[in-house]
Amino acid sequence: MPKVSSVIVPYAAYLRVYEPLAAFRDPEREHWARYARRTDLPSYQVELRRSLADLLPTPPVAVPVHESADAFVAEVDGVVCVCPWRTRLRGWQALGELAGDFPEPVLDALIPPVVRRETAQDYERWLERNPDARPWIRTATWQVPINWFVLVSDAEREYDKGGGDEGPAAPVLRYRTPMVQARRRAARGLRALKEAVDEGPLIDGLMDVGRWLEEFHPRSLVELDYGGLVHAVPAGELEDDHSAADVAEGIEALRHGDPATAGEAYGRLVERWRAVRDRRSAN
Repeated sequence: MPKVSSVIVPYAAYLRVYEPLAAFRDPEREHWARYARRTDLPSYQVELRRSLADLLPTPPVAVPVHESADAFVAEVDGVVCVCPWRTRLRGWQALGELAGDFPEPVLDALIPPVVRRETAQDYERWLERNPDARPWIRTATWQVPINWFVLVSDAEREYDKGGGDEGPAAPVLRYRTPMVQARRRAARGLRALKEAVDEGPLIDGLMDVGRWLEEFHPRSLVELDYGGLVHAVPAGELEDDHSAADVAEGIEALRHGDPATAGEAYGRLVERWRAVRDRRSAN
């Protein structure tokens, strides 16, 4: 059995959207209203453990048989907002992306070809019945995509080094911003990038995440969470990580026709995240 817990899943960052209950139709709205009143709401570590447990049987369960009825919950200006896990949908999507992340022999050892094929067929049949389905959570392993940082500002950065009596046991680094701000920053950033360069993965990624945000309620909350990446970065480097500020500085420099300053900011980002990805190879 390959060791997946320390190589694939834990070192992941998340981009989440929390929608107000008004965005949902009954009976789902009633379900989330009842759910939000629970006192034992699960964390992302709980979802992670459940996903890892599904990989232990032989053959592994690549995607849950049933969709999750869980969600993350946040209160925004007195309004309850939820971020449904949609673990089954995200599992299907992640499985489709694995081929680009691992050599085929490694992929076959993790999830046998017959399992992947059957799972893909299940997804195709499900999509025919749910063509407009989209997840509330995006995941990135061993990195935070630069286009995610465009959506937030350094002033919204929340860092807790963990280990305190009343705080979290592990470090927490996240950003939370109103949907209207995230959309505005995405549009401004895209405009600045298009004026400075013709095309590229950063523009494509920002266009994609911008379209995704447009699918949600305008009073939603957007959260960028380092998640398990906090365990891949030394504490001192994590505390000094102000990637959103570097991205904002680079975009502002492009808007003012200062490619040299933009290049310096981009260089800091590349160096910081190259060090994180190098730790993946070290494992």
